[in-house]
Amino acid sequence: MSGYIQELIKEGEHQQQDFKFEISDSKKIARSLVAFANTDGGRLLVGVKDNGALAGVRSDEEIHMVEAAAQLYCQPEVLFTTKEWNINGKLILEVIVPRNRKEKHKAPDKNNSYKIYVRVGDQNLLATPIMLKVWKKEKQKLPVKISITETEMQLLRYLNLHQTINLEEFLQLSSIKKRRAEAILVDFILLGIISIELTEKEARFYLTETDFMERISSFSEQLPKSDYPISNYYLRS
Repeated sequence: MSGYIQELIKEGEHQQQDFKFEISDSKKIARSLVAFANTDGGRLLVGVKDNGALAGVRSDEEIHMVEAAAQLYCQPEVLFTTKEWNINGKLILEVIVPRNRKEKHKAPDKNNSYKIYVRVGDQNLLATPIMLKVWKKEKQKLPVKISITETEMQLLRYLNLHQTINLEEFLQLSSIKKRRAEAILVDFILLGIISIELTEKEARFYLTETDFMERISSFSEQLPKSDYPISNYYLRS
């Protein structure tokens, strides 16, 4: 059975795996638990150093701290299962967290304010306001309608030329209010027109369909000028 853990360790830390040498802070572990649950699910290997070396779980107290993290510092509680592996006399604790598709979990940040975390690569990052709005609209399950005005076309042309944009760049480009800019980005994400990529520093947006500009330009050219904007070009129920 030790080969199973060794193969996992060879993978290193990634989107669905995190190593923990020890557990000394339940709040910090809570952020890992909610990040996994909010994204693709994943596992913690407790008793493994960042470099993959086996250290072993030092006491039963660390196991109880994982339970405390899930029950006391995750809102709502994150469900998980555990497996214990004895490798060369060292106890490795595997904590398996399934993805929760029904709701998002929160954990306390450094200021003890409860926030939604997501897993990006080997990092636990705070969800952005735009991501929160996307999830809220998804939960409402209402149709998404958009009108392609000059503002939307500015965004699409920019993305077609430069491949990527962030919120601040979109605000400078369009000279519209932040609330409207966020609403446009949210609807475009919901409709699959753009995708969001999150890093520790910022969130950036990309066109998901390389031929989208060609299709929408072709469609707009067929309309009389008086018909602008292109209303409800996309509809998703």
